[in-house]
Amino acid sequence: MTYQVQVAGTDYRFDCSGDETVLDAALRAGFELPYSCRKGICGSCRGRVVEGLVDATGASEGLSDAERAQGFALYCRAKPRSDLVLESASIRRADPSARRVVRAKIFRISQPSPDVTVLQLRFPAGVKAKFRAGQYLQVVFGNGERRSFSMANPPSASDGAVLHIRHVPGGRFSGEVLPTLAQGDALEVELPYGDFYLREDSDKPIVFVASGTGFAPIHSIVEHALSRNVQRPMYLYWGARRAADLYALDVPSKWSARNPAFRFVPVLSAPDAAEAWDGRTGFVHEAVMQDHPSLEHMQVYACGAPAMTKAARDDFTSLRALPSSEFFCDAFVEGPAA
Repeated sequence: MTYQVQVAGTDYRFDCSGDETVLDAALRAGFELPYSCRKGICGSCRGRVVEGLVDATGASEGLSDAERAQGFALYCRAKPRSDLVLESASIRRADPSARRVVRAKIFRISQPSPDVTVLQLRFPAGVKAKFRAGQYLQVVFGNGERRSFSMANPPSASDGAVLHIRHVPGGRFSGEVLPTLAQGDALEVELPYGDFYLREDSDKPIVFVASGTGFAPIHSIVEHALSRNVQRPMYLYWGARRAADLYALDVPSKWSARNPAFRFVPVLSAPDAAEAWDGRTGFVHEAVMQDHPSLEHMQVYACGAPAMTKAARDDFTSLRALPSSEFFCDAFVEGPAA
């Protein structure tokens, strides 16, 4: 059965069948709204069901009990059981002309750490891509499969893309496709995607929280902010298991030299004894809370493992007074396609 979904306070309407999620139906109808993991973990797509009933069975770790009691649902999980009126933090009509498919060539391949490969792609001569710092692209394969990667380059470097790819055991792309790629090979990519980008209309201090290759989109955002002479205080907390996993340690020190208001805090969760690590240890989001008794007047951009982004959102909002509207995240969900 098909139901009608209306977005409160707008003239936006779209149809949604009972066997598809609200998020899928909205995207199919040409709307854009915040989402990331699509697995009920990160909480990016949460919104309130003002009228109507939804079935939201399945994983929903991205929603607190208090939010459920207030009528919130995760749109990546919610399926309609009646006509609906919904609230969304941000929804807009998609601009079809803003996204394009490009046949890019591999310009350089490097491996800054045993588990991370950096692909530098070049677009055809004269081709420039328009995107926001922090967004991602999709690599499109001949069989229709896609793999998403954040772009580490800022929008000013629009003639290509830089991808930070972590090796995932058993992953089809990182384990099977990536080792076969060579300089000069072509990849079809579509861009841009994603709602993870710098909100430039704010003057609030920024806390960046990254785990692993979640550093990639934050690299794009910081480079963009510095190039535009953004003077907001910025704090980067980058978490990894071992020091070798912090594969670009020299970059944040250069940012500090360019902006005295930039501070970098690396955090290791399981340092090797042989590393003689004398820096911060533990969970990266807990390091943020140790340094900031209140986040009430700040913005947070978190990117990396879903467990980290969820813990950061839950603890920052409940224990450090961060407004939920000032938490932005991109959760990297790994699977067999990784």
